Amino acid sequence: MVAEVLQPEVAGCSIAANGEAGADWDAFVERAADSSLYHLSGWTELAREVFGHRTVFVEARDRSGSLLGVLPVVQQRSLLLGNFATSVAFFNYGGPVAQDEPVASALMVRAAAEAERLGCRYLEFRDTKPRPGNWAQRTDKVTLQLALPSTFDALSKTLGSKLRSQVKRAERENLVRRTGGLELLDDFYSVFAENMRDLGTPVYPKRFFEAILSRYGSCCQLIVIDWNGEPGAAAFLAFWRGSAEVPWASCRARAKPIGLNMKLYWELLSIAVERGCALFDFGRSTVDSGTYRFKKQWGAEPVPMYWYRWDRRAGAHEAEAGESKVMQLATAVWQRLPLGVANAIGPLISGALPW
Repeated sequence: MVAEVLQPEVAGCSIAANGEAGADWDAFVERAADSSLYHLSGWTELAREVFGHRTVFVEARDRSGSLLGVLPVVQQRSLLLGNFATSVAFFNYGGPVAQDEPVASALMVRAAAEAERLGCRYLEFRDTKPRPGNWAQRTDKVTLQLALPSTFDALSKTLGSKLRSQVKRAERENLVRRTGGLELLDDFYSVFAENMRDLGTPVYPKRFFEAILSRYGSCCQLIVIDWNGEPGAAAFLAFWRGSAEVPWASCRARAKPIGLNMKLYWELLSIAVERGCALFDFGRSTVDSGTYRFKKQWGAEPVPMYWYRWDRRAGAHEAEAGESKVMQLATAVWQRLPLGVANAIGPLISGALPW
């Protein structure tokens, strides 16, 4: 029950869970030092507009009505996984953004109470810092980040001869790099969808990326690398406060032997340096997984992710172990589907999964 993790109430602070963000929400996020791009209200609204999910905007205000903290939440429903909620669904970073820790804790408690009211069996906070309270915590997720120098030549020298030789192998092929926005969506999606099938994961609908680029095109960019006249690798870059993050990157299986996946990341780092970014975020990975090791070879360092959870179930860990086995079986089956079948079914179910 929520009472098990309750923190003391904050004097002079009222907390409400609303279906819409307040008019001052985004301004507060933009001022807050520890906010992420995904705390802006539009990223949560995408879950409602594209997938039809319920959105909850938890706000803490003082007596004058000024915002003291915010916490976005998305409720999802799945035939396989039931009713659950995430802050923030589909993206790496969420959790509370507040003026101080007592307000942040109060926001989490209020969000958990709302999740309980909505019948959710759990609520996951994808936080970036340690929090007090009796919350369950996942420790298997990290993000990998690389500090960037001011020039790409300086970065190239630090990456090592082995990595550079792999990139040079790809550069001997007939490659063309393209960067842009919505005009590259079809090509990006063709690579992304094939890669997701190969990974055994239902693909997002194309309209999800279209909605992101339409709303946040000024801070997002698509990169496509053509190999022999067709898209062979592609990625999605997001920019926020001097950092570049790659939430999605894909390479066709047949292009990996020539090192096209290495060339893709080489180009992503080059773009980030060109834009004056001081940090490159390779995105989240499970510790010691294949993607974790791939990112580490670029010199990226693991940064802990603090994923907290309120869970209404007794024996939640045992239940999660059973769900993991089901997901492993589903992944193995999905990898064997014809691409056309996977691309037709995937968009119908991907929005209800706990990405």
